[in-house]
Order: sequence, then structure tokens, then C-alpha cells
Amino acid sequence: MVDDGLTDFARERFTHQGRSHAVLRSGNGPAVLVMAEIPGITPKVARFARRVRDIGCTVVLPDLFGVAGRDPDPKAHGLMGTAMTGLRAVAHICVSREFTVLAAGRTSPVVTWLRALAAREHERCGGPGVGAVGMCFTGGYALAMATDERLLAPVLCQPSLPLAVTPRNRRSLDISPADLRAVQERCGTDLRVLGLRFRGDRLVPDERFALLRAKLGEAFVGIELEDSAANPDAPTPPHSVVTEHLVDEPGQPTREALDEVLDHLRARLLTPRT
Repeated sequence: MVDDGLTDFARERFTHQGRSHAVLRSGNGPAVLVMAEIPGITPKVARFARRVRDIGCTVVLPDLFGVAGRDPDPKAHGLMGTAMTGLRAVAHICVSREFTVLAAGRTSPVVTWLRALAAREHERCGGPGVGAVGMCFTGGYALAMATDERLLAPVLCQPSLPLAVTPRNRRSLDISPADLRAVQERCGTDLRVLGLRFRGDRLVPDERFALLRAKLGEAFVGIELEDSAANPDAPTPPHSVVTEHLVDEPGQPTREALDEVLDHLRARLLTPRT
């Protein structure tokens, strides 16, 4: 792929409690926030967002880090360009107080901003509620956002925080105990949480999905794929189920996982509820 000009997205800023980020928007219908993985809103993240838009939703992409539209593949900008793209995004995350990377049992401060954005988009777009798709670094944000009853369709794509550098972190989530209790209460009524990972992904260990099942019960639906299902042409080990490692062909496990995500959003946001 090459860089994506994102010309079919409108760009604006959203500010809440002193925090301000650019936001890309496209489409009509109930809002779905798509929170990018490192290094940012890549062409494949944008492609996924368009798939969400095309089922009848307004897709909203917070531009939290990186260069929106830049292709991280070495074929686009060379190995040095790819390395610099990733390093810039990581450096921004490491110095910003909005993001919690290593601490277990903490909700990142940026989630407050994301909840406010979701509330604004629900008021703006209407519908029964809002969806949220987090990816890798932002994967757990979709869970923490679900303390708000307006969030009806959380999707955790390879939730990678806290970084699994210790046994405790492997068995932990990036959400505070109070926020987790609020989400658990909603799981006892009508909340359904979707999670995706490759089984061999060291950034998303087995223990993390086991913890999600233990804490959320039947409300958590985990989709776990064999590493052999990942796109073999991707430059990194199996990780990004619906973007970098997607094999976008009927019958492929990653395509089926993508379809389950879209079906989840349809069922929660577009299907009349009784």
C-alpha cells in the first residue's frame, strides 16, 4: 500500500477538560470510535474504518499519535522510514501523561477524553448508542469506555496493555478496579464485549483473555486465531487481526473475525432492539 490521503474523512478538533486532539469523521448513522494501534491511523486502519462506515455507521477516528495516513510498511518508505514512524509514535506515548503503559489496574487518563468524545458523537449522530474498537495499545480503552451506558458495542482487538513484562502484568488489564466493577455490572444486564487475538501473540498473553472471561463471564466473546491464519506477507509477527495481518478473502479466519466484528456492531447499533 501507499500513504492514504484520507480525503473522504472530515477533520476537526475535540477538546475536553484541557485535552485536545484531532478527530477524523466519515459516514452517517450511529457513531463508532476506531482507536488506532501504533504507529497511528495507517492505511489499513483507515480501510477497516471504511468497512465500519459502509455498514451504515459514522466512523470516528481520534488522532492520538503518529502521522495519520502514513503507511508503516518498509515497501512504502524503506526500513529507516518505517523505524522512524514507529519511534515517533512510541516517543510521543512515552512522554505523554495521557497514556498508562506499564501500570496494571489503571485506566489511562485519555479514556476520560474518549468517553466525552463518545458522548458528543452519540448526541450528534443519534441511534441507540455508540461503538468503540480499540487496537493493540488502545485495545483496552474500549473496555474502560464501557462504564458509560451509551457505549453498547466494545471491541478489544489484541489488547496489549499493560505490557506483559511481568507475570502480574500478563494477568492484568489496563482498567481501574472501580471502572471494571462498573463494566461488570453492565455485563450482568445487556453488555457484550468482543475480543480478538492470535494465540501466539506475546503482547496479548493467554492469561489476559482468561482474566477477561473470569471477570466478564458470558458477556465476553473471545475470538482466538491460530498464528498460521495471519497474512504471511505482513512484516511483523501475527498480531493485528483486522488490519496488518488480515487476509481479506472469503473463508479466511481473519476475514471471518472481521465479519464477526461488523456483525457485532450491526446487532448492537443498527438492529432495532425490543
